[in-house]
Amino acid sequence: MNAPRRILVTSALPYANGPIHLGHMVEYVQTDIWARFQRLRGNQCVYVCADDAHGTPIMLKAQQEDTTPEDLIYRFSAEHQRDFADFLIGFDTYYSTHSEENRELAETIYTRLRDNGHIAVRTIEQAFDEEAGMFLPDRFIKGECPRCGAAGQYGDSCEVCGATYTPNDLKNPVSALSGSTPVTRESEHHFFQLADFTDMLREWTRGGHLQPAIANKLDEWFETGLADWDISRDAPYWGFEIPDAPGKYFYVWLDAPIGYMAAHRHWCDRNGEDFDAVWGAESDAELYHFIGKDIAYFHTLFWPAMLHGAGFRTPDGVYCHGFLTVDGQKMSKSRGTFIKARTYLDHLGPEYLRYYFAAKLSADVDDLDLNLDDFIQRVNSDLVGKLVNIASRCAGFISKRFDGRLAGELEAPERFEEMVAAGESIAAAYERRDFGRAMREIMDLADDANAWIAERAPWQAIKEEGREAEVQRVCTQGLNCFRTLMAWLKPVLPETAARTEAFLQCDPLDWDNAARPLLDHEIAKFKPLITRIERTTIDTMLEQSKADLAGNAGAEAPAGPPGGEEIAETINVDDFSKVDLRVARIAAAERVEGADKLLRLTLDLGTEQRTVFAGIRKAYDPAALEGRLTVMVANLAPRKMRFGTSEGMVLAAGDGEGIHILSPDSGAEPGMRIR
Repeated sequence: MNAPRRILVTSALPYANGPIHLGHMVEYVQTDIWARFQRLRGNQCVYVCADDAHGTPIMLKAQQEDTTPEDLIYRFSAEHQRDFADFLIGFDTYYSTHSEENRELAETIYTRLRDNGHIAVRTIEQAFDEEAGMFLPDRFIKGECPRCGAAGQYGDSCEVCGATYTPNDLKNPVSALSGSTPVTRESEHHFFQLADFTDMLREWTRGGHLQPAIANKLDEWFETGLADWDISRDAPYWGFEIPDAPGKYFYVWLDAPIGYMAAHRHWCDRNGEDFDAVWGAESDAELYHFIGKDIAYFHTLFWPAMLHGAGFRTPDGVYCHGFLTVDGQKMSKSRGTFIKARTYLDHLGPEYLRYYFAAKLSADVDDLDLNLDDFIQRVNSDLVGKLVNIASRCAGFISKRFDGRLAGELEAPERFEEMVAAGESIAAAYERRDFGRAMREIMDLADDANAWIAERAPWQAIKEEGREAEVQRVCTQGLNCFRTLMAWLKPVLPETAARTEAFLQCDPLDWDNAARPLLDHEIAKFKPLITRIERTTIDTMLEQSKADLAGNAGAEAPAGPPGGEEIAETINVDDFSKVDLRVARIAAAERVEGADKLLRLTLDLGTEQRTVFAGIRKAYDPAALEGRLTVMVANLAPRKMRFGTSEGMVLAAGDGEGIHILSPDSGAEPGMRIR
């Protein structure tokens, strides 16, 4: 038997100024499945992550909310960790780039690069916003791409043609902070001389560490020549100060990937493990990063060069995934398809989405579409109609006719052995991250098991004298097939696997024991393991997603450059006439325990009272709202929340500084319709 592999795996660090949404979850689900698979195979696999907690957007958002950057990042870290935990993402540690470990490692890498001659200091011309009183980061300048002329592009790269450049190259630049035209000022900056590592990077990028599509894309960088990378930013800036340059700070993308190392050091210190045994240049451990394709060049050029230049090991693999679309389109707030992780979790179990993502993910960099009708059909057909159906149709006979005891032998052991043999093909698909193929193979086997049970028809055989033992063997085989399939699905469905272990009263499932059948063994009474998804649940979730946008306007949006997210679509008069806007008096207002943003409002419509949850807690003292008139959407479908059912929506406006509920002119009465 081969010795267990030692593996460290990471996901890209979510930015600590906004909530997690389903587009983010593709990556964390993908990484978590792979890490759980490795552990199931007996390997030591440590999965670390952290919040990306530095940069200008966080500094500006903290100013907007009249708080400190520390308080802001701690708040979002707690929110992120709750969402990840409820999506069953099994981090071994979740940390922050705003840590002493990260400061020390960033300074170590920088000083080693500097001392080895890979840091240059020179004066550059830089965009300065005179109204805001600060130099502008690349992403806070927008203009026309110097290569293709596309409008509305950021100051570092073009999302249309993929060109990279400096903000000074942009045509017709505008500050994203004030809207004014930036002026040019000189400033001394520090540069990482990436071209020093051209030969090393050519070899590494073609050494099997990347997907072919990414390696091919990087050839464009080598053809044009690797440019120096500006790793410093001027004060004011939220981050770590460069040790030999007062008033200069490490660019967030310098210390962000170092956050992988810091999170792992944090884990090592708490578990008595050797950090250098993984990160040392001669390490025989394995290191893999899972990221989105939009940040590939940071992880596949700058990051391995930084590590190599500072005397650390380079990654064994950097694996990119594509973007998430919903129903074939970019996620849309106005359609309700820009779905936050918490909104999804308010309505649906995490394993439905984990399975659907797994069924769609391949080893390539293709985009992934969450087609909601296909989502419902796939979950109901595969998980309920195929997988759990095996257990439900066999367990009843074992419980009722055989006192819950499995037979001492299988009815057709050779068929079970054939199923077990397929495990190596499934394992190979998991290993190469081709989860979609693994799911197809597992469901094909579930189809075969169901067909075999139907052929043996225990529900008929039990009626015939002398066939009881056969029925026990058939159902024992069916339950063992189900157990083996659940073992292979455990990385995807960890909670259902745990319920299966309790139902079968067996040891925790792993790849090895799944090959050995349970015989002459007592099981518990069967209870439903997975339930069907109803379309009404999806529709309610989409309505809540729309309401999240309306209820948190101005308070939820991440700080940073505007644009990139759809806010509204054109509607006609007929559409608008369907919305029943009514005057309501706020009869009572109270804080909601456990909800940072919600107030529970009791709204008097004259003929009835409604309960509405509104995301305005930070803007209003509840006592000051009581007796006040407001406007509500009276015909919005009720939506179930963790704290109760919300029976409408209060209209509010956000201005970037706060949120303000709308009130009618004096003379309006509760129940009046807005026309």
